[in-house]
Amino acid sequence: MSTTTATAPLTTQDAEILIGSARRAAEAAGVTVSVTVLDAGGHLLAFRRDDRAVLISGETSTRKAYTALQLNAPTIDLVDLVKPDGPFHSLPTALDKPLLFIAGGIPVHRDGRLIGAIGVGGGAPEQDHGFATAAIEELAR
Repeated sequence: MSTTTATAPLTTQDAEILIGSARRAAEAAGVTVSVTVLDAGGHLLAFRRDDRAVLISGETSTRKAYTALQLNAPTIDLVDLVKPDGPFHSLPTALDKPLLFIAGGIPVHRDGRLIGAIGVGGGAPEQDHGFATAAIEELAR
């Protein structure tokens, strides 16, 4: 008889750790950001926009998280796939979904299973990716 253990879902406590870590990393770099955390179903679990972050960063952080979740890949790894000569060139316009192929979204895994995603917007794409990565690393501790 085999037993299977269920993977714990992403919790609001996990989401707060992710948001806090990403914001601390951004603050250390002098960047104001928005951070979105989605659960495995793509539902908003937590969101935070710094007072001085550009307004569009709220939308971009959410779309980055959604894209990372739906494709189970960091958005930084997807950017080249949607360029005019890329295999997913038409994907952003083919679907009526809020996909955004800009660095800053990362799926969240636990025990090898996809449990959610984080998206960061407000800095340069590489900065946003770094802030999201710092948050994932903090959660893994």
